[in-house]
Amino acid sequence: MSWLGKNIVIAAASIAGGLSLSGCATEDYVDKHIAVVNDRVTALEGRVGQVEGTAQSAAAAAQSANQRIDALTARVDSIEQRLAQKPARN
Repeated sequence: MSWLGKNIVIAAASIAGGLSLSGCATEDYVDKHIAVVNDRVTALEGRVGQVEGTAQSAAAAAQSANQRIDALTARVDSIEQRLAQKPARN
């Protein structure tokens, strides 16, 4: 190999090595980006907890309303039966 050929091979190897090293992320860079993601996850976990509490509260209120409706339905049925048994007024 000639002097020029060796220099070209060395230059190509140097460029390839430099490019491969520039693609590596530093630990600090990764830590900063992970911290941003962790902050977002923490915020979302808090929001999910709030939504979960609201959903449980709504479910409890709906269950209570259903119980009241069931009680009223029984009372209405009883009144309807009594009215049906009464003789009609003329």
